Amino acid sequence: MLRLPFTDGMVNRVIIPAKQRFAYDQAVGMIGCTLTSSRPTAAGSSAADGAGAAAPDVVDIGAGTGLSTVLWAGHAATVTAIEPSADMRAVAISRVAEMRAAGETTEFTVTDATAEHTGLPAGCADIVTASQAMHWFDADRALPEIARVLRPGGVLAAYDCDWPPCIDWETDAAYTAAAQRIGDLETARGLRPPHAGKDHIAAIRRSGLFRHATEIAVHGREQGDAARLVAVALSQGGAVALLAAGATEDEMGLTTLREVAAGRLPRPRTWWWTYRIRLAVR
Repeated sequence: MLRLPFTDGMVNRVIIPAKQRFAYDQAVGMIGCTLTSSRPTAAGSSAADGAGAAAPDVVDIGAGTGLSTVLWAGHAATVTAIEPSADMRAVAISRVAEMRAAGETTEFTVTDATAEHTGLPAGCADIVTASQAMHWFDADRALPEIARVLRPGGVLAAYDCDWPPCIDWETDAAYTAAAQRIGDLETARGLRPPHAGKDHIAAIRRSGLFRHATEIAVHGREQGDAARLVAVALSQGGAVALLAAGATEDEMGLTTLREVAAGRLPRPRTWWWTYRIRLAVR
């Protein structure tokens, strides 16, 4: 296995095919623009730097219901979604089918596989993405697999958001308390799979598989009231699993969140989101 020492500075010049030379720009541009609600361009973050770039082949690992997969419609040549959950995969397949019916020409494939064993051929991807998913990966096995799938100069982009969004300090505190309670209950009831934390950049650097790795933060702004905040809390995986297992909202801290949010967010207020994107070049 090729192992490259991590460096934040200059690296030895290598010959990277033209298609992969623009993969970094395309990954930053597409994901960054999507998260900040800007208008993405096919070339990526810089139209000048990406001018004439070929559409990338993308692999989206931990694709869930396909939201992070279909954002590449019209911008990628092929997109392969990797998702081990049958329920989520079914939603992703339906989402892709709707896009095909509407005339979308990007080639989408949804596959039953994992980050640790994608089943994909070596060197098939220009960009590998992981949206809100890398904390579920076994990094010691997943990162070598991702490096195997990427072409030389290809890019891993692993991104997620900080919870909760910054809205109001009392509401934020109630949300954080509920999230902690939900996590504790999941663990106590055996419903929570191993969580690798979110220091992904350290794991990426430690792997020695990438010639450059960095982390950036971008910010998005939305509007929402108490009802929307509670709906977001209820939609998260831990809350869904606990409710299905018979837990009550009171046990989960959601009753308190409802009460605090109702008092602090009777009308829509600004929500500030922070998204962290880890970028690593093969």
